[in-house]
Amino acid sequence: MLDWDDLRVFLACARTGSFKEGAARLRLDPTTVARRVQRLEDELRTTLFVRSPRGLQLTAAGAELLEASHGVETAVDRVGAAETFAAATGVVRLSTSEGFGAHVLAPAVPELLDSRPGLRLELVATAGFLSPSSREADVAVTLTPPTSSRLVVERLTDYGLGLYGATAYLDHAGRPQRVEELGSHHLVGYIDDLLYAAELRYLNEIHPDLRVRATSSSIRAQLELTVAGAGLCVLPHFMADASPALEPVLPQAVRLSRTFWIAVHRDLQETLRIRVVRDWLLATVAAQRERLRGPA
Repeated sequence: MLDWDDLRVFLACARTGSFKEGAARLRLDPTTVARRVQRLEDELRTTLFVRSPRGLQLTAAGAELLEASHGVETAVDRVGAAETFAAATGVVRLSTSEGFGAHVLAPAVPELLDSRPGLRLELVATAGFLSPSSREADVAVTLTPPTSSRLVVERLTDYGLGLYGATAYLDHAGRPQRVEELGSHHLVGYIDDLLYAAELRYLNEIHPDLRVRATSSSIRAQLELTVAGAGLCVLPHFMADASPALEPVLPQAVRLSRTFWIAVHRDLQETLRIRVVRDWLLATVAAQRERLRGPA
């Protein structure tokens, strides 16, 4: 019979693609982790990983074991934790957009971890998303609802965006009174061929003839460019309204809305630590609903 501890080591290595990173997740020595994986391979009489320049890659047998192990993990999690959220343990890798992760989720993380000392959260807040379908992340907050049958997807929250400019820039360039006047202003935006979601194409929704002067793949860099006076920029209200250097431009005429979605692999949805993070996400956005949606 397989040892659950060995399966737990295997899962950590499969999710991180590295003995070293897997060991860090489990707070074990990498040599111990490699030895445990070898013991599991010996018991199963098969090879679970092959080494590559990108790290550990699952073999066909390893992929099968990964799928099978999630059901075991869920059962062990439920029994061992006695279904109490405070007892949730383990690592959850959460992938989310850069702005939402940094400005909304990060400030709420300490409260989550303080109430659940056995839980560790890896907040991957970047320009782009990791895929829970391919096990790059345990939970993903996305702009487009994924369509994979392997995932359970639910709506997290809507959020609002508007056009903003630095007060110093507007004092110099003038404050437009109509959308048509935006053609004479510089705009800050995304690099078109590096867009990771179609929902980030904002400017054509405002006016077809806008001139983009400065671009970045990073929404936080766009915020700083706007504060520095590079031009006007479409920004989420939850980011821009916190900056005293910025003011809204044409707030009644330029009103955009987008949606965040939660995606979790179907095999992990009932795992206690995943349920804890999912409920925390819902509670966090519920507490900040007005900030996320912006002015009425």
